[in-house]
Amino acid sequence: MLPNSYRLAHTLKKPIQYSLATHRLRHLKCLENTPKYSNYKQIHTMGSMLCKEYKTTGKITPNPDHNSGAAGSYQSKCEKMFAVSDVEKESEYTEAVAVCKASEVAENSMKQVDFDEDTSVLLVKQRGKLHAIGSKCTHYGAPMHTGALGMGRIRCPWHGACFNLETGDIEDFPGLDSLPCYKVNVSDEGQVMVRMKRTDLEKSKRLKSMAKRNPKDERCYIVVGGGPSGAVCVETLRQEGFTGRLILVCREPYLPYDRVKVCKVVGIPIASIQFRDEQFYKDNNIEVWQGVSAEKLVTSQKELHCSNGYVVKYDKIYIATGGTAVKPPIPGADLEMVRTVRDFQDAQDLFKLVTPQMRVVCLGASFISLEVAAALVSKVASVTVVGRDTVPLKAAFGEEIGARVLKLFRDNNVTMLMESGITNIIGDEEGELIEVDLLDESTIPCDLLVMGTGSRPNTEFLVDSGVRVNENGTIDVTDFLETNVPDVYVGGDIANAHIYGLAQSRVNIGHYQLAQYHGRIAAINMCGSIKKMEAVPFFFTLLFGKGIRYAGYGSYKEVIIDGSLEDMKFVAYYVNHADTVTAVASCNRDPIVAQFAELISQGKCLGRNQIEDPSNRQAWTAQLLQPVSKVR
Repeated sequence: MLPNSYRLAHTLKKPIQYSLATHRLRHLKCLENTPKYSNYKQIHTMGSMLCKEYKTTGKITPNPDHNSGAAGSYQSKCEKMFAVSDVEKESEYTEAVAVCKASEVAENSMKQVDFDEDTSVLLVKQRGKLHAIGSKCTHYGAPMHTGALGMGRIRCPWHGACFNLETGDIEDFPGLDSLPCYKVNVSDEGQVMVRMKRTDLEKSKRLKSMAKRNPKDERCYIVVGGGPSGAVCVETLRQEGFTGRLILVCREPYLPYDRVKVCKVVGIPIASIQFRDEQFYKDNNIEVWQGVSAEKLVTSQKELHCSNGYVVKYDKIYIATGGTAVKPPIPGADLEMVRTVRDFQDAQDLFKLVTPQMRVVCLGASFISLEVAAALVSKVASVTVVGRDTVPLKAAFGEEIGARVLKLFRDNNVTMLMESGITNIIGDEEGELIEVDLLDESTIPCDLLVMGTGSRPNTEFLVDSGVRVNENGTIDVTDFLETNVPDVYVGGDIANAHIYGLAQSRVNIGHYQLAQYHGRIAAINMCGSIKKMEAVPFFFTLLFGKGIRYAGYGSYKEVIIDGSLEDMKFVAYYVNHADTVTAVASCNRDPIVAQFAELISQGKCLGRNQIEDPSNRQAWTAQLLQPVSKVR
């Protein structure tokens, strides 16, 4: 029986107010007096839906004396389950190596040192204690000593991934793996001595301990969606100690892979961008159903109907099905050479069509269109981008940065037709694409048209499921990523969720980093712990070798530029009507965006008065190392 407050809110179809106590009750309360399921054809019953003996795997007990100053810090319960005794085998570790003098590492500073000719170590000193962790980000290998140091954790300078100083554990994304963590002490002679596991000598990444499948655990958890969010979720479930049956349902016929690289590299092999290989999922008893999509969810019976004919019983389910690229209703959009790019196969099919004589048109001035244009311009006869705004990426970065991106593309031989659009797509008698008509009634030749015109959420299968779906296809979730239906969690591009920062209402943000973060938070809560979502949106793009980062969210009235747009070396501060900085973007000015993301994640803010003086515009970064005030 559902609580009266919940049933009333559901009947009235009003937003449900979830408190921490409500969420805790959901996890601790067993569902009783429910008849067992009978076995019948095509029903997977491994995993009791309502196990009376099920207990939560633990709670987070805050330490009142510990103040990391970083929202989102969390210690995995699974580490205790697999903890090695204090007296570890000495043979597993190298001899202690002197890497520098202790006096060379100041308080609240970082120093990269060489352990040997092949391995470097990052030393960090905070509160008088030395920490030794891996020196390269586990995402794309950024040097962590150039990152953003907060209280208790460090953030990657390139893309914002965040790691705990004590454990090396990844706490924010992108990426999957944690940093190696080494033994460190200071000798009587004042030398910093480091020891590391011999296995870490060959690695710059560390996989957290994963629970093994227990045949006696009859629970079944399902993760729907093989994108970055689902990939993180299944791994975190095992890392959090889930020992039941675990199924990952992937619509694509591939293992989860890095979608960021799909449009950037022509002809990239799938094996080179997959997160993990097949053996990894087998070793950790994660069933991966490739080429299978969800067709219907029946929450009253806790059943998922799949395209392979199976109906699967679940105890808890996480849904991160992403989106599908859409074509606007333009005459001729159904021609063979009119394409969209969303996933690996889309990109492969597109790149196979390309010839040196081809005239390519990209509709839309979005990230997808621009990345495809940048990838193809050196491989075809011509590339033309048609956009409706005055400059590309105006919605993301504003007019000034958009104007500089416009010049960047024109400098690289891409024809940019702004404040325009396509009204008609014309083919010949054989159905071959030959040209497109524009808004100004002009016509340009076109052999291949790529549409980067948005996407729609893949949530059609949730209609009539009991899960409340918004008109735009997104789904409202609580701060714990649970929907209006208990035990159904949603994340990634289809989630309408709160973010950490100034936004008061839920927002739908299709960021890679945020999708992975959702997967982690959902898994922690599915395993019985209480973890509120506290992510700061962070995204990035690479255009003609120029990396642009952006962190934050919110409206703005003014953009304050520090540096040179012409030289593509700048910081942009987005200031709202309350004179508060809602977001920061940069190019060739790392780690400023990572520092802003860390500032917001600590619950602090940046005011206009702190950045008005050009001679002292980055003084605000000192706030990162100031303790966060405790709230009583």
